[in-house]
Amino acid sequence: MPCTDKHQPNTKYQIEIFGNLDDGWSGCFNKLELSYKEQEHRTILIGLIADQAELRGILNKLWDLNKCIISVLQLQDRI
Repeated sequence: MPCTDKHQPNTKYQIEIFGNLDDGWSGCFNKLELSYKEQEHRTILIGLIADQAELRGILNKLWDLNKCIISVLQLQDRI
């Protein structure tokens, strides 16, 4: 079955990683909103992502920082 691209332009995503990224990192992640769940030791990144290339760039940065990606969710509300 062929892979289909279900990404719509300017789609809102939620990316959850293990560990802490403080607000100082937000500029490195295309102005995504960062929030830290201290008890679970997880960081949530939420925001609009223009396309699949931008999403991959964000995931690559997290990989380069040696962060464990827990989930990537495409959220319902779109612009």
